[in-house]
Amino acid sequence: MTDTPETREYDGIELRKVREFVWEIPKEGGMNAPARVLASDALLEQISDDKTLQQLRNATHLPGITTYAACMPDGHQGYGFPVGGVGATDAGDGCISPGAVGYDINCGVRMLRTNLTYDDLRGSEEELVESLFANVPSGLGGGGIVEGDADTVEAVLERGMEWALEEGYATEDDLAHCEDEGRRPDARPEFVSQKAKDRGRNQLGSLGSGNHFLEVQRVTDVFDEAVADSFGLKEDQIVVLIHCGSRGLGHQVCTDYLRKIEQRHGDLLDRLPDKELAAAPAGSELADEYYGAMCAAINFAWVNRQLITHRTRRVFERVFRADADELEMELLYDVAHNIAKKEVHEVGVDADGDAVPAEDAIAHEARELYVHRKGATRAFPAGREEVPAAYRDVGQPVIIPGSMGAGSYVLVGGDESLSQTFGSTAHGAGRVMSRTAAKQEYWGETVQNELRDQDHIYVKAQSGATVAEEAPGVYKDIDEVVRVSDALGIGDKVARTFPVCNIKG
Repeated sequence: MTDTPETREYDGIELRKVREFVWEIPKEGGMNAPARVLASDALLEQISDDKTLQQLRNATHLPGITTYAACMPDGHQGYGFPVGGVGATDAGDGCISPGAVGYDINCGVRMLRTNLTYDDLRGSEEELVESLFANVPSGLGGGGIVEGDADTVEAVLERGMEWALEEGYATEDDLAHCEDEGRRPDARPEFVSQKAKDRGRNQLGSLGSGNHFLEVQRVTDVFDEAVADSFGLKEDQIVVLIHCGSRGLGHQVCTDYLRKIEQRHGDLLDRLPDKELAAAPAGSELADEYYGAMCAAINFAWVNRQLITHRTRRVFERVFRADADELEMELLYDVAHNIAKKEVHEVGVDADGDAVPAEDAIAHEARELYVHRKGATRAFPAGREEVPAAYRDVGQPVIIPGSMGAGSYVLVGGDESLSQTFGSTAHGAGRVMSRTAAKQEYWGETVQNELRDQDHIYVKAQSGATVAEEAPGVYKDIDEVVRVSDALGIGDKVARTFPVCNIKG
């Protein structure tokens, strides 16, 4: 006699426990695949507190969705598709969904190493946070490090960080340590609207607002000495985290294509349970146009983070009176976490050739897929050719920021990521409280003072409301999110960091 699997029910959605930390919403009705949630009991309770599970189930109605839709441990409600969601659709007869990528195309995070220690920085915190805030544009609206004309924007959209290298804002080493070397060759700037280009023109090199930030951190823990050494990390080292995306340009690209899909592919939209999942059929003119425009916005976001990197190096040079090369301010890695890419994956199939979870498969096939990661980070293990040469023998660095009062983590792509999550893991702590609720619960100045006085974290922001919206208490426990990732083998712990200085829009 077999044991009956443990089940949970939330608002009429039943989840069946597959194994530790893996919960499945079985395929039924119009679902084209099951859905899976990767979470501990504590995280599952938080994930089920909003519409995340409903949105995850809805996502399985996307044409050509393969194996299952997955929710990472930091998942929460998003626009149509949940944040923390991963969905792989067949690139031949499936679809590509702007809603499953999100408005902030290539929102992502990068980490810079330095050779400074925490003792080197002590006493300079206020000077550093003030100088970073004064020199790195942040907040809503315009204002960037580079005021781009039409030709500049076209070049950035087309060539990404290659443009930054040519203009003196990047080094060869920066490109070698960035996902895709900082350029998507499928970019098609002609499919980016003039309105989007105009919105991006004066935002090149700016953080924006919301949860975007620049944070100086110290490495507090190393869990894997060998991998940390490969990444150039050691305890007490000062590092810099930069988290932002494609600003108004990416937002406009998403808006433009959602409207176009509504007009051209209403029949597909009518078959979906939520119009916010708007998708274009694979192979259609609109699918190809969106993919080209999205890749161009991806390039824009990489240049945006690179320009902030350039300005950050200049600030450190002034504060610490040494050249950036002397300070060894090198890019560890840059990862995207709002993106869809064509990738080839081994997919488990049943006797009919349909994609199924690995434990139900009788064979495996290599298939080209659109892998949508919305609030999820690529986490490829060692050996995968997309991993930069510097890390191919170790695995891809994965950078997961926590809140400004908690630690962040550096992981390495886990051996189980390809079989469980199409090579993906979490992207952060994940919210548990809306911005509106946060502003009712917290007072920005109080949060700033407590962080400074109790934790020696210096925060500078455009407004107290921004600090309140991003208070540590509005996020899930980053330690628990990473514990689940590590236990499942999709992203393995390498090092932990803790904030020193933080600037926000």
